[in-house]
Amino acid sequence: MEIKNLHVALEDGTEIVKGVDLEIDPGQVHAVMGPNGSGKSTLAYALMGHPLYEITDGEILLEGENLVEMDADERAQKGLFLAFQYPYAVPGVTVSSFLRSAINAVRKARNGGEDDPIAIPEYRKALTAAMDELKIPREMMGRYLNDGFSGGEKKRVEILQMALLHPRIAVLDETDSGLDIDALRIVANGVRGLVGPDMGALVITHYQRILNYITPDFVHVFVDGRIVEEGGPELAHRLEAEGYDAFMPEVVGGEA
Repeated sequence: MEIKNLHVALEDGTEIVKGVDLEIDPGQVHAVMGPNGSGKSTLAYALMGHPLYEITDGEILLEGENLVEMDADERAQKGLFLAFQYPYAVPGVTVSSFLRSAINAVRKARNGGEDDPIAIPEYRKALTAAMDELKIPREMMGRYLNDGFSGGEKKRVEILQMALLHPRIAVLDETDSGLDIDALRIVANGVRGLVGPDMGALVITHYQRILNYITPDFVHVFVDGRIVEEGGPELAHRLEAEGYDAFMPEVVGGEA
């Protein structure tokens, strides 16, 4: 995925993302780290096509195809995935039903619009293998999606979706939020196991702790809607030690 000069505004015209350039290749993990209010989640939602965020300039290219004019479902079908900071509950829809419907929608899109439903035995085999990997109890498949789930359960089901949908690029919006150490380790190991020749990841976070388990190839410091510093994993450790003050616009010479 290649993001070129991306500008994003709210409905009232307030600009939040102010010209972002970023390129993510399969097999790479990029971490975007920034303080509260810097625009990180806006960036994530805009990449996925949230209707409340308007892309006023720039391009989002996935395998050379511009996604900017596509709806969120079309972007998902093209291979973009967003793991939410606060996953929504969907009462009345079981986890198993939701996952199977999502898989079939992606298969149909990739089959030129022709129905290509996954066979039940194939689905069950893939589902149970992924659940075991993420230590998700089988009984959760009969529960309504995220309805009454703990934070850790919600995040594990997000990674379960990722494992079954096989996206090209996964965007994780503060996936570490609300997780205890054990849940964080399981979720992070699940993400790390999926990154490879067919998938790259963009990890958006406040803190360095998730990066103890998912070592990034590149770290981007995000302040006031812009990337103000880039580096390798060592940059995350510097942020943890020094905080974000050294990267604020008035310090680095940008506009406030």
